[in-house]
Amino acid sequence: MTNLALVIQRWDPKPWVERFNTYAPELNVFVWPAEGVDPASVDYALAWLPPEGVLAGFSNLKAVFSLGAGVDHILSEPKLPDVPLVRIVDPNLTMRMSEYVCLHVLMHHRQQRHFDEAQRKGVWSGRKQWAASAMRVGVMGMGELGRNAAEKLVHLGFQVNGWSNSHKQVEGVTSYAGQGELDAFLAATDILVCLLPHTPATEGILNRTLFRKLASDGPLGAPIIINAGRGKLQVEANIIASLDAGELGAATLDVFETEPLPASSPLWNHPKVTVTPHNAADSEPEALCKYILRQIKAYESGGALENVVDKKAGY
Repeated sequence: MTNLALVIQRWDPKPWVERFNTYAPELNVFVWPAEGVDPASVDYALAWLPPEGVLAGFSNLKAVFSLGAGVDHILSEPKLPDVPLVRIVDPNLTMRMSEYVCLHVLMHHRQQRHFDEAQRKGVWSGRKQWAASAMRVGVMGMGELGRNAAEKLVHLGFQVNGWSNSHKQVEGVTSYAGQGELDAFLAATDILVCLLPHTPATEGILNRTLFRKLASDGPLGAPIIINAGRGKLQVEANIIASLDAGELGAATLDVFETEPLPASSPLWNHPKVTVTPHNAADSEPEALCKYILRQIKAYESGGALENVVDKKAGY
């Protein structure tokens, strides 16, 4: 029998087990650690924030599946088994991220936080509004999630730019690539959406030096940042300093250097910050279980796994 080990922290594993048992009763699915189960018998590991050393203990592992869009939580394992690491690429997860990006781009574009505050004070306070076509939105990271979000923003009428390691052809999106074109991309960005993976090259990329290169002549008077990528991309002290100095007009943050975000963090109560609890694109067990089972069935029949991570590149 094929053994699947769920190596999960911070999530309730029950919905995952229930769905695997429903859709593939022929498989043995269990939550690790499982009493009486030999680590050498584990064929596939399905992981989210696996404790250090656990994956290395599965000596006959065939593949590891990340249960989230990112894989840095697995690549940080110093003794990661030399087996394929598969990332999740699912229409359900992709659409959730695009919903989040569009929601917060529109919130800032339409200055909703100003109207929320006016309502709390009981003040009738109008503000000038602009068409979406007046706003330049830059998407950092043009992988599956970034491309889809960029396409949705184009349909809403925004000027959309994309930046990634290599040029991407997306209708309606101006493509920038590499370090040589980063400054030009930033200078043409009023609202920055970051969907980059966490790699050594991207760690701390959202810092004050970068913020100062964003466009300062946009309709809102100061640039906006939205980070729904990974928490290690941002330097939170720099975000606060730039907000206080007027170098940034506002920030939406779904990910953080430390998660859960500590109650002592000044981000919680900063008037220009919107905090969400890493839920931009929640992993939905129903869709992801079907995706993983389809992959395993194909692999067990001699087929190839899809969306295998390049461990050196980090994505």
